[in-house]
Order: sequence, then C-alpha cells, then structure tokens
Amino acid sequence: MKALDELTFDNRFARLGDAFSAHVLPESIDNPRLVVASPAALALLDLDPAMADTQEFAELFGGHKLWADAEPRAMVYSGHQFGGYTPQLGDGRGLLLGEVYNAAGEHWDLHLKGAGQTPFSRMGDGRAVLRSSIREFLASEALHALNIPSSRAACVIGSDTPVWREKQERAAMVLRLAPSHIRFGHFEYFYYTKRPEQQKQLGEHVLAMHYPECLEQPEPYLAMFREIVERNAELIAKWQAYGFCHGVMNTDNMSILGITFDFGPFAFLDDFDANFICNHSDDQGRYSFSNQVPVGQWNLSALAQALTPFISVEALRETLGLYLPLFQAHYLDLMRRRFGFTSAEDDDQPLLEQLLQLMQNSGVDYTLFFRRLGEESAEQAVARLRDDFVDIKGFDAWGERYVARVARDGATDQEQRRARMHAVNPLYILRNYLAQKAIDAAEQGDYSEVRRLHAVLSNPFEEQPGMESYAERPPEWGKHLEISCSS
Repeated sequence: MKALDELTFDNRFARLGDAFSAHVLPESIDNPRLVVASPAALALLDLDPAMADTQEFAELFGGHKLWADAEPRAMVYSGHQFGGYTPQLGDGRGLLLGEVYNAAGEHWDLHLKGAGQTPFSRMGDGRAVLRSSIREFLASEALHALNIPSSRAACVIGSDTPVWREKQERAAMVLRLAPSHIRFGHFEYFYYTKRPEQQKQLGEHVLAMHYPECLEQPEPYLAMFREIVERNAELIAKWQAYGFCHGVMNTDNMSILGITFDFGPFAFLDDFDANFICNHSDDQGRYSFSNQVPVGQWNLSALAQALTPFISVEALRETLGLYLPLFQAHYLDLMRRRFGFTSAEDDDQPLLEQLLQLMQNSGVDYTLFFRRLGEESAEQAVARLRDDFVDIKGFDAWGERYVARVARDGATDQEQRRARMHAVNPLYILRNYLAQKAIDAAEQGDYSEVRRLHAVLSNPFEEQPGMESYAERPPEWGKHLEISCSS
C-alpha cells in the first residue's frame, strides 16, 4: 500500500489539450475534515486506508494542497437535458485532478466534486453541499456492492465554509473515481460545434484508452458503439432489477463506459411503483422508473447522431436495434435469479409481470419481498407473504404458479436455494430515509451514522447482527422525501 505522496500520475485526458478542458485550481474549503472514507475505493489507488485519518488527506481533498504531478482540469461537454439540447455544459463544480495508475496497471480518474468555480459554472458557486456529497458517496459504494457498474467514491471532506441553497449549508467535497469521466455529451459537444478534428481526436482517445479491443475490428467506431449499447443495456437492466432510479438521465450524465455516475435526486424503490418519480423537479415524469428503459435508448440515439461522421446511419440504426433485446435478456436473467430459478421457461416473463402488477396495486416493499421469498421453501414463503397483498385471491393464483415453477426447476435443496437467492437479493439497500438520517447527524457534526450506514451497505447480501433496523420498511415520512437536482 502507498502513502499519499507515492501516487503515480499519468494525465492522459489533460494531454488532449485546451479544446477539451480548462486548467483550473481547486478552491479550498475552511477547516477541512474527514466525514467518511471507503477503504475499498482507496485500495483502487493502492492507498493505505490509514491515510484517510491524516490531516494531509483532508487538505489534499479539501483543496488546500495539490500533488506536483496533478493537472487539474475542468472538462467541457454539452448534452440533452430533459430532452432539450444545451450547447455548452462542462464541469461546473468538479475538477479532474489527474489520472492515477495502480500496481495492477489500471488508470483511475481523481475527480473532485465541489472544488469551486470553473469557466463552466454558469453563474453557480462551484460548490457542493454536505448532504449531496454524502448521498453521492453512499450511492456510489452501495451500487458497487450490488454489482451494478458505478463510479466509486473515495471520501467526503466536510468544512465550515458556508454556501447558500434554499438555506445556508456547509460546503463539502467528494472524491470520485472512474476509469473515465467522458460522457455522451463530450461527443455531442464537438459534433454540434462542428469541430471534426477534435471529435476525431476524442474518438481515437476513447478507443485507445478504453476500447482497445475495438481497434482490431474492421470498423473500430462501430465496434465501440456496439459495446456502449451492450453495456448500457446491461446497466439499465440492473437498475430496473434492483429498483434504482437515477433521476436525471441527461446525455451529459451518461458515461461512455456504461457506468452509473452523476448522482443527484436518485432513489431506490421502497414500495414497488413502476411510475415512481424520484426527482422533485421532473414535472413530466420523463425520468420515472419505468421510463429509464426507453430513455436509455433515446440517449444512445443522441450519441449515435454525434457519431454519424464515423459510422453509417444504417449501421447505427442496426446497432441501436440491439438495445431492447439485450436489455430484456439481461433483465429477465437477473429476475429469474431473484426468483431462485436455475433454468429458463417461456412463461417466466408473464409470471414476473403479474407479480409486479400485484405489488404495484398493494404497495409491497420491493426489496423485502424478494429477500423473504428466499427465506423458506417456496410454499412457506408464499403463504407468509400473501398478507402483504390487497388482492389476496390474485396473489394466491400467482403463488400457485410460482410454486409449480419452482418444482419444475428441480433444485429441491432448500439450503442451496436460500443461499442462491440471498446472494442476489439484498437485505440492505440505500433507502432515502436512511441517507437522510445520516445527513441530519452529519450536519450536526456527528459522522458516526454515515460511516455505519456505509459499512452496512458495503455488504448488502449478508445478514449483519445488530443492524436489523437498516433492513426495516421505511416509516411513512421516509417514503415521501422530496429530492431535487440542487441536492
């Protein structure tokens, strides 16, 4: 493991030049202090987790110090926001400090969010508040623990610096890690500003750094786009399978690597609701839970338009046509595993759809239902869960079909079934009310709850003695928290 001054930088994106980013130094925050750190994320940098408790750590990720080899850059990009095109966006409160490569040969962006104003701040103060920083940290690490591709979060640094949103709050910074922070919006920016040389330079960079296997194909850009389509189909299948709502699926928030990032008003489903809108600002429900699937395709279409200088329209259309079948295959495979099935049958899709409709009509807790489905035999679990449903007759009919399906599956050992289902059905998820309780304590200077919650969410599939309260259904107030983009 390394000390802080032993990190090795190789700033590949910065070398693309000033057309792609602006050199900006982070603005420090007052009295920086560690709120929470992720040892697992720090390990990606080969950093000794003990470094997080040092003052130097807080000063580095609170904007007071900078490595000599770091090259902080604010990226420029554009994007479609709620369906409308915005010609220029960019890192308005974030900085790519540099790229660190580890002993395994992996490169990781060090991206500091809340680092102050940049040329792309658009009248904003460039700051992040403590609550949003904690939410992003917890979401990043919770998704990773659920095996959902995501950016990672190494730490949150708090401060005494005042910032104003709906009320006065305190500034914070979150250090997030990803192999790249390039978005669909990067390609859109150079396409719509008619800069073919820079767009080609960007494409060659992404191919060489992140999709080198595509360079061996007859049409490298088409091979890359196909890989992006496949990754996003699988990513959104995992969001839907685990009830994750992103909330702001603008094209500038879509990763070229098919990972989850740019966390704002996200939420995990409590009661199942296909029409759930987690973003208080989303008046039309564009980014509702069920709309994430078609919006994913819409965003890929926007990226396809930006790639027309490199790929024929016919080939782009054909590749886009793969998205929905790939999504459906990944999603159904995940849900079969959540049901405990080890085989596939044609009637699995209607079996799933019938259950989700019953859950929708009865306000059934999405996560706990699947967890409890694996606690006992299929017959016992169905008998115990029926009281959660308003339409008991309808659920009984579904239960009979499910029990018969389990019997046909042929995997009769209950202990193996339980272990298999518990390995994919989490007991603990990041519910909004749990995050809010941790935030409330942190805003009073008590960081113990956010650290405890992070520890619980880091192991979501295993029952943790003494942590039963983190697996309970939320109180009624906890189901109606309003989260907006300003969070």
